Amino acid sequence: MGGRIWDAAVALDPAAHDLDEGRRFPMCHPDRLRDLLASAGLNGVTVRAIDVPTHFRDFDDYWRPFLGGQGPAPGYVASLPSERRDALRDLLRKRLPIAPDGSIRLIARAWAARGIV
Repeated sequence: MGGRIWDAAVALDPAAHDLDEGRRFPMCHPDRLRDLLASAGLNGVTVRAIDVPTHFRDFDDYWRPFLGGQGPAPGYVASLPSERRDALRDLLRKRLPIAPDGSIRLIARAWAARGIV
C-alpha cells in the first residue's frame, strides 16, 4: 500500500527514491530482514508476509492521512510546495485502482519474523 505513493513521488521527482522507507529500511524486505536477524545472532530465522486488506471510502479517505506530516511519506508530502503536492495527488488519483463507486481497495503488508536465540 505505501509503495504506491513513493512510486508516484519518484515518477515526479527521482530524488524521492532515496526517501522511500521501503527502500531505506532492511526490515521492509524479507531477505534483508532475515539477514539482519541472523547477523544479530538469531538462528532458524523465518520471515512471512502479513497482508491486511484496506478499504478507503474514496480518494480523499486515502489521501487525507498523507497531509498530516507524520511519518516519512506524509512528511515528504508536507514538504512539497502546493503545486508539486497537487501534481502528486493527481498522479495518485490516476494510478490507484478506484472502483466505480469511488472506493479504493489495497493490501497493506507487514513482515513478521521469528528466530531462536
